[in-house]
Amino acid sequence: MPVDIDAAVIGNTRLSEDYSVLALAAPEIATAARPGQFVMLKTSRGMDPLLRRPFSIFEVLRNPDGSPRGITILNKRIGTGTGLLYDLEAGARVQCLGPLGVPFEPAEAPAQAWMVAGGVGLAPFVTLAEALIARRTPLTLFYGARRAADLHCADIFERLGVPIVYSTEDGSRGSRGFITVPLEARLASLESSEDVRLYVCGPTPMMRAVADVAALHGRRCDVSLEQVMGCGMGGCYSCVVPARDATGAPHHTRSCIDGPVFDASRIVWDALAH
Repeated sequence: MPVDIDAAVIGNTRLSEDYSVLALAAPEIATAARPGQFVMLKTSRGMDPLLRRPFSIFEVLRNPDGSPRGITILNKRIGTGTGLLYDLEAGARVQCLGPLGVPFEPAEAPAQAWMVAGGVGLAPFVTLAEALIARRTPLTLFYGARRAADLHCADIFERLGVPIVYSTEDGSRGSRGFITVPLEARLASLESSEDVRLYVCGPTPMMRAVADVAALHGRRCDVSLEQVMGCGMGGCYSCVVPARDATGAPHHTRSCIDGPVFDASRIVWDALAH
């Protein structure tokens, strides 16, 4: 069950003028968190902004003995709430509700796991990478952004020993263009007997493109949708997603309680885009 705590800020590492990694003392949430789950943060004690905002759990912080002591979130300053989080200093307090949502299901060896991230879509993949490594599942990170300066926190995956394929729109690191280009090339080179499962998070057009490529090559693809959420508990219906049920019939579902992780083949992408 999720818990609602008044979490102390442990630290706030500014990665650039827009990105930061906010660390919160939240042992109860860290202990229960599973890969791909999220928290709802109240970014201000006042009324602006009024509602909480969802953030993927980026890292689980641990004490020297290995016990969970907190979490981090990867924050991009794009509005009032994220701007307030960017400016927080150690000792401040943030209302934090979690962990919430349907988590990723880590693939088991001998299957391979390919994580595909665009920008802040990197956020759910540290915890997933750690879970895959614990299972000895071979994994690769495909990481794309507009430019090399936007490829934040890749060093975390390098320390974990995760191979990384980079792509930037301006060609400043890795291949030039969208991350779907090297991804599709790698998928096309696979033998039919090789079992690969894709995990994707990033801008909606990117996730749709990866879902299309995965379907073309007959590979399972799970996406972590980045819907706007007001409560995170299914009460406000602000995060409704057009999807298909088990029979293939279209319907609407709430990403906060039925997601944010979905089998990409369930999503009605045309309706989601609008």
